Amino acid sequence: MSLKFSVGDLTIHRVIEQETSFVPALDMLPGLTAEVLAENRTWMREARALDDQDVLLLCFQSYVVKTPHHTILIDSCIGNDKPRPQRPKWNMKTDDTYLRALGAAGVSVDDIDFVMCTHLHVDHVGWNTRLENGRWVPTFPKARYVFAKQEFDYWSEQNAKAEVPPFADSVLPVVEAKRHELAGNDHQIGDHVRILATPGHTPGHVAFTMGRGKDDAVFSGDLMHSPLQTLYPELSIKFDVDPAQAAKTRRSFLERYCDTDTLCCTAHFPSPSVGKIRRKGNAFVCAAV
Repeated sequence: MSLKFSVGDLTIHRVIEQETSFVPALDMLPGLTAEVLAENRTWMREARALDDQDVLLLCFQSYVVKTPHHTILIDSCIGNDKPRPQRPKWNMKTDDTYLRALGAAGVSVDDIDFVMCTHLHVDHVGWNTRLENGRWVPTFPKARYVFAKQEFDYWSEQNAKAEVPPFADSVLPVVEAKRHELAGNDHQIGDHVRILATPGHTPGHVAFTMGRGKDDAVFSGDLMHSPLQTLYPELSIKFDVDPAQAAKTRRSFLERYCDTDTLCCTAHFPSPSVGKIRRKGNAFVCAAV
């Protein structure tokens, strides 16, 4: 299983926290029919995207990208010591899997220059903070944390109505520590890192494109969760705030990168999680590299 990829002048490491069963396919994808699932069951099981009970298998991971100038961490996974009662596998975790995987990539928490979040859902912000003497502090003490402004504003509003635990324990402490930047869609870091608006899953969801002058790699976040969604881009998941917009964004993203050399680094596809988008009839596949 490949955890390291090189493209252009980028080096990309996958940092896996969990790869596990998540939600039954028919529940996760409300538009999915039993017939379509049956047609795709064999290859999905072979790809380790579906288990024997028809539950989707997902990877929960970060990407560490080294550009010639910076070391950037994309999406900080689930985190430890966080109360997540709805998800037993995430609730009050105390394991060292994530930090060990970071170390195996040759990176320490002090090496990260930027933490960039595609959106602010629970499994993308968890390691933004860690518990120290009973309070939440930034895990990556030297990093600037980049949040899309539209996404941050949306969750600030939600949190004002009723506390959103991941926002309260994994985003606001970073703001209080004055380590954050709110980014518009024109935001760039050096000549290698750009933002691509990809709304639908959440209102301010973004993808990140990287490479000098061209998109050598793109980090798609929760634009898609399962390889089934490249074959059926209209299938949106039940957690999408705007399923119709998510489907439109997904097809447009897949068209944009189809039959190019851009490495598509997905957040949740089963290992190897990284591939190139190729056309297949009126749909697409993410072909492993």
